[in-house]
Amino acid sequence: MNIQERLLKFVTLTNWILFITASIAGLIMSPPDFSRGIIFGGLIVTVNFHLLYRTLKKNLSPSHLTSHNVILAKYYVRFFISGLIIFFLISNHYVNPIGLFIGLSVVVASIMLATMVEFKKLFFKEAV
Repeated sequence: MNIQERLLKFVTLTNWILFITASIAGLIMSPPDFSRGIIFGGLIVTVNFHLLYRTLKKNLSPSHLTSHNVILAKYYVRFFISGLIIFFLISNHYVNPIGLFIGLSVVVASIMLATMVEFKKLFFKEAV
């Protein structure tokens, strides 16, 4: 397995693990609107990550090459819909914005964790 596949698999799995862990911790330790923010934010960003992965995999495979404009259009549609959902959640006070921010950080945390793991492997591999 090459490094790109390993990173993608790690980030995808870690997204769900961090999302579930943060959601459970939020439900146990915080007020309902804060925990709803973590859950909705984590769900929005995790689903967006998977949809982006599917779009790129489908449209960049050699048998189904698609114009980059189609990929960008799909990206902006997803971005616009996510913005509308976030606006709706915050403006109607369904979620706490800080909890939503924490939930929206799930993918960033996964990518940073994957980067640290790869750096660790790289440094320990060279040290041996």
